[in-house]
Amino acid sequence: MLKINCELVTSMLIRFLKDETGKIGLNKAVLGLSGGVDSAVVAALLARAFNPNDVTALIMPYRESNPDSRVHAELLAKKLKINYLVQDISVMVDTFFADKPKVSALRKGNKMARERMCLLYDYSAEHAALVIGTSNKTELLLGYGTIFGDLASAINPIGDLYKSQIWQLAEYLDIPKEIIDKPPSADLWIGQTDEDELGYTYEEIDKLLYHVIDLRYPEELLLDLGYTTKTINDIKSKIQKSQFKRRPPVIAKLTNRTINQDFRYCRDWGA
Repeated sequence: MLKINCELVTSMLIRFLKDETGKIGLNKAVLGLSGGVDSAVVAALLARAFNPNDVTALIMPYRESNPDSRVHAELLAKKLKINYLVQDISVMVDTFFADKPKVSALRKGNKMARERMCLLYDYSAEHAALVIGTSNKTELLLGYGTIFGDLASAINPIGDLYKSQIWQLAEYLDIPKEIIDKPPSADLWIGQTDEDELGYTYEEIDKLLYHVIDLRYPEELLLDLGYTTKTINDIKSKIQKSQFKRRPPVIAKLTNRTINQDFRYCRDWGA
């Protein structure tokens, strides 16, 4: 397990949330609360960084969602004493696909994720609350998420923490055991679990990602650790193919100060 100092990490992330929202001039936050451990950890951090009355969680079930997801989300919101709203997305999604009876689970899941983000940003516009991200480092590196859906946010406090580290932080933040112990799932279709879909356990993935990304081990050292060439190539391929999800849209460069390529640092603001 990739051990972290939970007390130090919590302190740093609370400061991050306060500083970054302050820079934007806002003091309210909104997040999607799924009933899973990632959004639970973010909600707990927000409840510590702000007055709980300034934090709102949107619980956005679909008619086929696991009922436990809503139960666990409401349980956590009540424990943290943050505001929460339940907004069912079934009518929106089903209406969109009404004339598409053979739609794939992937397309439907993407629509659900983007519908939820649409609701979050609408709440943000109405209440001047910053949308806070809930994707962890493992998901971001593997592209395991929907671009402009659950991967979208204004700021993300947990994007540099692997999934195995999220579980450590959840224990420290006293997240309910029901949330910590259940199999991770995006809950986009019945019976879906992250590890089944990825083909690996999070423990396996996180250790490999740590050696590939953080330590920059060459393949020969990874093989010495017991990983197969197939696994190494599979994970590296997922990282490479999902790069487009982790960066702003690439703009064709015509001038000497192209947005994103050149005009992207704080020192450029107002220049």
